[in-house]
Amino acid sequence: MRFLGIGDSCDLGALYLRLMAEGHEVRIHIGEKRCQGTLAGMVPRSADWRADLGWIRQAGADGFLLFENVAEQRGALQDGLRRDGFQVIGGSEFGDRLENDRAFGQALLAENGLTITPTFSFDRPEEALAFLDRRPARYVLKFNGGTFGSSENYVGHHPDGQDIRAVIEARRAPIAQAGASFVLAQHVDGVEIGTGAYFNGERFMEPACLDWEHKRLFPGDLGELTGEMGTIVTYERSSSFFARTLKPLEPAFRAHGHCGYVNLNTIVDEHGIWPLEFTCRFGYPGFAILGALQETGWADLFQAMSRRAERLATRTGFAAGIVLTVPPFPYTRKQIDEKIGLPIFIAGGADEHFHFGEMGLADGRLVTSGLYGWTMVVTGTGRSIEQARLDALARAERVSTANLRYRRDIGERVASDVARLEAWGYLDR
Repeated sequence: MRFLGIGDSCDLGALYLRLMAEGHEVRIHIGEKRCQGTLAGMVPRSADWRADLGWIRQAGADGFLLFENVAEQRGALQDGLRRDGFQVIGGSEFGDRLENDRAFGQALLAENGLTITPTFSFDRPEEALAFLDRRPARYVLKFNGGTFGSSENYVGHHPDGQDIRAVIEARRAPIAQAGASFVLAQHVDGVEIGTGAYFNGERFMEPACLDWEHKRLFPGDLGELTGEMGTIVTYERSSSFFARTLKPLEPAFRAHGHCGYVNLNTIVDEHGIWPLEFTCRFGYPGFAILGALQETGWADLFQAMSRRAERLATRTGFAAGIVLTVPPFPYTRKQIDEKIGLPIFIAGGADEHFHFGEMGLADGRLVTSGLYGWTMVVTGTGRSIEQARLDALARAERVSTANLRYRRDIGERVASDVARLEAWGYLDR
């Protein structure tokens, strides 16, 4: 089979290496100049992915385009390539809007019978400040699109919203200069849990997964909001939760021809499920952690999606994933000039639970590369959450490079979260 990966920073590096290990042909296009060292010497490059479309078309039913990330007009581009007869897995224009336009996503959820948290959209800081004068409360500030990174979002703590007000006032100039839109969502206390599934163009493949993300940089959920520092996932006991969240949205994704992974993050309390936001593309590090529980290999999964299969084979138990980073994470080398090309050592060598991220080869040695300092993900599995997290942690301790950072507490709080979900009746019995 042939696969052409298209993205800005080679976010699916571990997946490409898996495909090549299975004997498939892979080429990747990396749009960002600062990321050209990622997977250097490891995966063949495509200097111009459009010029390689003929290479994919020659493979017929065995040729696939894999789009990595949400970017301007990229969803619409994928829709057009599907109309041209290509097998495209990644996202869609509809999925991009759900992810980038939070108010649009909340409206879709409400239209399909899900209970949403009160969410208010703003195009200018002054509008939000006036709103806070009228409706003081505890809110979460989230920016639409990719103008501001995850670390710029803010979870309010004060019941009158004074800390949200202070954050908006402090950022008034850059928000206005960027023309960034944003939302204020009313804060809900509870358990944060996501559910995800692969959409094959017509329906969600089952089983769906359940996931518990750890988004802040430091243990104890302190520090900057990152994309993700680690996650616990399982495919078990997910049917009821999936039926109440993603499943009702199936007709909408079908109508827009979406083909790829979809995740819905939620807050749950004893009163109900409160959907927060969509991810309508491969998740990072989610794809790697899910891979640890999927008996269906990546190539077979993509082929099954193209054939509209309804199920994939998964393993029981839990998988834990830990993101291993180096500076400038959670920022970028556009903001902070950090060295790359530093050697990486894995005691005992790597196995299938080491998922390479921003790494490359130099003089036959693994080295750091890329824009973010998102070095790799290590995974572990087990019948229990504790077994999975300790398995992953043991692998993380085998990795060494300059200024390596990761969280050692991934999964510690999840067992108590699961107990609360069970008590509230959200998990399959």
